[in-house]
Amino acid sequence: MQLLAYILIYPILWIVSMLPFRILYFVSDLLYILMYYVIGYRKNAVKENLNLVFPNKSEAELRTVLKKFYHHLCDMVVESIKSMNISIDSMKSRYKFNNLDIITGYEKQNKSIILMCAHYGSWEWIFILQTYTTHRSYAIYKRLQNKYFDRLVKSIRARYNSYLITTKETFSVMEEAKKNGVLSMSGFASDQSPKIDKARYWADFMGINVPVHTGAEALAKKLDMPVVFFSVKRIKRGYYEATFQTLAEKPKSFNDYEITDRFLKLVEAQINEAPEYYLWTHKRWKHRKV
Repeated sequence: MQLLAYILIYPILWIVSMLPFRILYFVSDLLYILMYYVIGYRKNAVKENLNLVFPNKSEAELRTVLKKFYHHLCDMVVESIKSMNISIDSMKSRYKFNNLDIITGYEKQNKSIILMCAHYGSWEWIFILQTYTTHRSYAIYKRLQNKYFDRLVKSIRARYNSYLITTKETFSVMEEAKKNGVLSMSGFASDQSPKIDKARYWADFMGINVPVHTGAEALAKKLDMPVVFFSVKRIKRGYYEATFQTLAEKPKSFNDYEITDRFLKLVEAQINEAPEYYLWTHKRWKHRKV
């Protein structure tokens, strides 16, 4: 069944990936109608999240955020598909970096780094960063159930010399890279909810006490790697700017979870500035202390 699903769906993805951007976003608009008005994809979960973290917003304000979010989500879907065939030059023109010197500075110092980000703006096209640095890029991800699509996603990332590794592989891969003198850059999207039985730390996120991922901080301390946060701003449809900010130059000098707390505050600032670009479909606040 997995192979059959791949054989049936892959040609559609390939055709969509070849569309010029003007038509691509027309497809996104049609997808928005389908997802928002017809299917109502996770709409109840999104509404619950928005009501939970923005208790002071009016119903009209929340509805505006809701619709803008689904428009952006559909853009993200088609942009992810476009990654199959988009040229490097095209992606560079659409995904720019404000202060790349922070990354190249660590490269000159021969330092491997940990990148932390949220599911905000566009995290799919961050892989173009690899074309600006000699760091070997690793992105921590959750393996797809369909092994053929999982292989496809890995091959797309490999176009930019970036490599996907699972949570279980993370420490061994990063440790091996350091032992062999490989300059690496490992990316963690650390804003989602961990499994409750593996939660080691609870913190306030958007005013609600929830369990949070602490793996990036733990690895930074164990492997003595600087931690850099990157935020993403949507300039206009299909165009983004990323900005880097060092969270911890010497992570071992920080108290436990201090780096994680700093990360969460920066994510909150992004969300409060433009909430429609956050990934509200995930049940981020399903485990919370009342």
